[in-house]
Amino acid sequence: MKQVRVRFAPSPTGPLHIGGVRTALYNYLFAKKKGGTFILRIEDTDQARFVAGAEEYIMESLSWCGIVVDEGIREGGNYGPYRQSDRKEIYRQYADILIDKGHAYYAFDTPEKLENLRKESEKAGNTFIYNAAVRDKLTNSISLNEKEWHEKLEKEEPFVIRYKMPYNEDIHCNDIIRGHIVVNTGTLDDKVLFKSDGMPTYHLANIVDDHLMEISHVIRGEEWLPSLPLHILLYRSFGWDSPLFAHLPLLLKPDGRGKLSKRDGDKMGFPVFPLFWPFGETAKGFREDGYYPEAFINMLALLGWNPGTEKEIFSMDELINAFSIDRVGKSGSRFDPEKAKWFNHQYLQNKTNTQLAIEFREFLRARGYNFDIIRLEILAGLVKERVSFTKDIWEQTDFFFKAPEIYDQEAIKKHWKENSGLLLMELKSLIENISDFSAATEPVVKAWIDEKGYNTGAIMNPFRLVVVGALKGPHMFDIISWIGKDETLKRIDKGLSAIGK
Repeated sequence: MKQVRVRFAPSPTGPLHIGGVRTALYNYLFAKKKGGTFILRIEDTDQARFVAGAEEYIMESLSWCGIVVDEGIREGGNYGPYRQSDRKEIYRQYADILIDKGHAYYAFDTPEKLENLRKESEKAGNTFIYNAAVRDKLTNSISLNEKEWHEKLEKEEPFVIRYKMPYNEDIHCNDIIRGHIVVNTGTLDDKVLFKSDGMPTYHLANIVDDHLMEISHVIRGEEWLPSLPLHILLYRSFGWDSPLFAHLPLLLKPDGRGKLSKRDGDKMGFPVFPLFWPFGETAKGFREDGYYPEAFINMLALLGWNPGTEKEIFSMDELINAFSIDRVGKSGSRFDPEKAKWFNHQYLQNKTNTQLAIEFREFLRARGYNFDIIRLEILAGLVKERVSFTKDIWEQTDFFFKAPEIYDQEAIKKHWKENSGLLLMELKSLIENISDFSAATEPVVKAWIDEKGYNTGAIMNPFRLVVVGALKGPHMFDIISWIGKDETLKRIDKGLSAIGK
């Protein structure tokens, strides 16, 4: 059996969309499940769209996700170089092979001429296709005699090399996900394989590289499905065995209407890129939004792939063991930002209080607070179940670190009675006389409430208001135990002064 070798081949034209990360992930899971090799190849033949920093961004993104590259620019390997611009000298010879075999030809048509032909076709209600129906009427090495086109080459007139699409032939393609596909060549154009700038197009470079790198399976996005017949024909024209193909479904907007885009994320407040993109028009990243890479990958794996069970939480090793390409669906998968948060919540719950305390300490230090890990462990344990991100701990616990500056007016109207101030003064006196504050406070206060015959809510709601500023937060006695006796008494005084006795 042929060794499994797959590649993820992004173009460095900007930040890596999570759809691209999913393609990389599925390639990686498939390779690891089969004991194969995962290759990262940078396809930068379109120099006009090249963006500085994008290549490094792609590699850092995969690293953060835990997708380990076996062969690539950084890792090396026996099939390099792994950047197409470094393989530039390879491609022309393969374009020439196709010309020599009669499967490709030189085309000298100017961009202006082709644009005019397109406009004329549009006016007539048609679509211009450069193919067998028109090629002998245009300026190329098929319509010109040999002497004429040789002279053009000698004069170094600009040209491209186009594939000579067969006339009226049904091309049969097999796709692991989508099954058997038949396309007639009459609907296809003579694609440019080699450009006037001396660089190959995606179609030629992709096929040549996949062949030379001995790629066994091509797992890519469905946007490349229309190119499949051409790629099958190119393999046939070269006389090479083609790899097996699988075209992944799109990632859709949360409402399911169209492909997920940065604009959707900006509009609804969620990222669509793994990492923050710092160049030009900046973009949010899952990492910077506080997602754990394991949660991000787990969420992404289930957008299009069904494990066949009710299980939703998978480690990377479990994903590798469970993954099967034939369980990837044909239809697009809606991205659900709330479900993404749910995954992160699940992973956060499995963190120890110590782990969360260490993460939260860095968050606090950026805000000028310094607390020891032991105290932060206690705090993490109090609010852990309520949060999905480490940063959420602050939103749930900011009142632990600072006395309230404002007090919830709606809660005051509802729960602050005429005698609330007097009751809190009594409570304050009681607390002042408790020596073992952390352990004995709750039973002493509860015994006092029972002895006096007070309503518990009449005491505890105003108490929470002066300490927290609102009717929120964990157990009241856990809060005052953490902030301490002196701070509790100060907050009672401050609250009474602010709200009124």
